[in-house]
Amino acid sequence: MTDSRLAIVVLAAGQGTRMKSNLPKLLHPLAGLPVVSHVLATAKALGAAHVITVVRFDRDRLAAVVAEDLPESAIVDQDEIPGTGRAVEQAVAALPADFDGDVLVVNGDVPLLDADTLISFIAAHRASAASATVLSAVPDDATGYGRIIRSEDGAFDRIVEQKDATDAELAVAEINAGVYLFGLAALRDQLAQLTTDNAQGEKYLTDVIGLLRRAGSEVTAVPVAEAWLVAGINDRAQLGEAAAKLNALIVRGWQLAGVTVQDPATTWIDLRAKLAADVTLLPGTQILGSTVVETGAVIGPDTTLTDCEIGSSAVVKRTDATLAVIGAEASVGPFSYLRPGTYLGADGKIGAFVETKNAKIGAGSKVPHLSYVGDATVGVESNIGAGTIFANYDGVNKHSSEIGSYVRTGSHNVFVAPIRIGDGAYTGAGAVVRKDVPSGSLAINVAPQRNMDGWVQANRPGTDAAKAAVESGE
Repeated sequence: MTDSRLAIVVLAAGQGTRMKSNLPKLLHPLAGLPVVSHVLATAKALGAAHVITVVRFDRDRLAAVVAEDLPESAIVDQDEIPGTGRAVEQAVAALPADFDGDVLVVNGDVPLLDADTLISFIAAHRASAASATVLSAVPDDATGYGRIIRSEDGAFDRIVEQKDATDAELAVAEINAGVYLFGLAALRDQLAQLTTDNAQGEKYLTDVIGLLRRAGSEVTAVPVAEAWLVAGINDRAQLGEAAAKLNALIVRGWQLAGVTVQDPATTWIDLRAKLAADVTLLPGTQILGSTVVETGAVIGPDTTLTDCEIGSSAVVKRTDATLAVIGAEASVGPFSYLRPGTYLGADGKIGAFVETKNAKIGAGSKVPHLSYVGDATVGVESNIGAGTIFANYDGVNKHSSEIGSYVRTGSHNVFVAPIRIGDGAYTGAGAVVRKDVPSGSLAINVAPQRNMDGWVQANRPGTDAAKAAVESGE
């Protein structure tokens, strides 16, 4: 449902220099999504009548993400006047003239703040007569944060920045979380009073709170239940902390939904992944992107799946797979590498030290070990011998191979594409197959073995091999 009296301003104009990265801070991945995408998802869940995202640094890349995740959001470019106060001032100016509701200001680098917390925050604001409400928190360490100072009766009095605080004020544990809800009229009036007359030459949004208090307006502060909800991301250490916290929540959610996770500390699951009940995840497993795992499948240990589809009761162990489809009751691994375009049918097998790419392997077919299958189609119930290579590249172009159904290929084969091996055909061990093999045929390379008697003694005299040969008496 749409809240016709709510507008949301997402602050996404910061440069994020402390990340020390060429990638904008808000585009760093977190549980498979950019940091800002989490904030946009929360904004969408609130059903606001208007969402405005303020951008500046790397604006095109950020704007592209906003347009994809929340296309209904307006995008406002912050001008040369720095500061959060200026960003909100420009966002307010972009609101429709007939809007007269509440304005929620959130930061694009606070990704763990959820919709339920903000719904309660909005309800508390509207239940009061306050012109503004500040979201607060009580972290384990308040160092660096502005403190929420309350009067003796517990009412909000003011925000004091760390650098301006007295010793008594520094002892206060409650901090300003940087999330605000304003009545539009009061906000607009005080934004007009902001100046850049400070050491940083910026328009600060926190100054609006001070201006409202000096004007006699009521301001309230509502604390969150857990301080991690409002933890911001300014550097890679904080990004790592947020990732660990969010992943722990995701893992627990799947556990409660019927997924067995043997070692939550080493298991990572992205937000877009989908797991059925009775899936088992073994230690060291990463379920990334939009991976889907059906019921009864066992994944891991030490396995990474990115944007894969895993069928029911399949087993995938010690495998790295991307954009692969694994059928029901199929087996993959250990030490398999499945590149994009791999399809393994039901009850099929991709075994130890096998690499596949753009390969469709039919139901019941097996590539047990030590092979490369690229740009190939394998029918049903076929077996590819150990050490087989599909030579799909001629130095200029890639070519495809087609292996029929019920085919048995020998060990150490090389299939030089493009070729076709018909249904029910066999190939001999060590064969280099350059021509099509008709159905039901056996393909071999005829090269009689030659034994050169006395070669070692003649060519490697004095070696241990030569001595052993002489002593053998043969």
